[in-house]
Amino acid sequence: MRASRAVPTAAAGALAVVLTAGCFPAAGAARTSGKPSAVRGASPSTAPAGSSAAEPPSVSPSASASASLHLPLHLSAAGRGAARIHPAPSAAPEPPGSTRTRAAEPSIPWIGVAGLRVVPHEGTTGDRPGTRIQDRGVAAGPYGERGGVGPGEIGNHPVTAHRLSAGGPLRDLPSLDIGDVVPAASGGTVYAYRITAHRTTSFRSARSPAEQRAAVPGFQGRAPTQPMTTISTCATPEDDAAGNFWRDDRSSPEHRIDRVGVLTGVRETTG
Repeated sequence: MRASRAVPTAAAGALAVVLTAGCFPAAGAARTSGKPSAVRGASPSTAPAGSSAAEPPSVSPSASASASLHLPLHLSAAGRGAARIHPAPSAAPEPPGSTRTRAAEPSIPWIGVAGLRVVPHEGTTGDRPGTRIQDRGVAAGPYGERGGVGPGEIGNHPVTAHRLSAGGPLRDLPSLDIGDVVPAASGGTVYAYRITAHRTTSFRSARSPAEQRAAVPGFQGRAPTQPMTTISTCATPEDDAAGNFWRDDRSSPEHRIDRVGVLTGVRETTG
């Protein structure tokens, strides 16, 4: 078991509001008392490119649970009205396009990320329009036929950002653990995703990127039943250390590091 670590100081100043609700996992408590637990009843899965690991489990938060989630100040309702807490959405999807073109701002306090802007674009992970977005120091959120869905929608919400260049917003993504919670603000709603799986994607394979952007990450062709997200960045240091200096036409390395999450709760703000 890896030793526990405190929330990085870069994000600590943003973590001031504590919400108590059964539908949000105990992110803060998990990190201060040791390595966070996996989703109840689930076995953590690591799926290298081309492998067939178990599908991340459906998460049904207990109505009797009481857990605190530390959210950045800009995600809170303090001074802006009351907050309504709801369980994660059912399997019935929202009308197509209802949120997929809406920007999101996920915060990952465990790796020092607060309010990373995700700019939606019609396309696919790793394409040239998405790379240009990432070059601005923000994340790209591809949607459409070869992309994904928007935050909170049934299916796979992809988030991709640079690890080394343009400020490296996802430089520490490999440190994100099974069980960590990623709250993402979008359109007055905060969607809480719990990380349930680690994957590696190879961009030298046609199949591997298709599995990365599949509606159920890692399972191309499988019908989704819940909102999920895939947060991805390059594996340049790991590839270089292994002597793999392959690059595509945008100077990206072969492999991508993916963290797959399942929606566990939704918090709407009013006022």
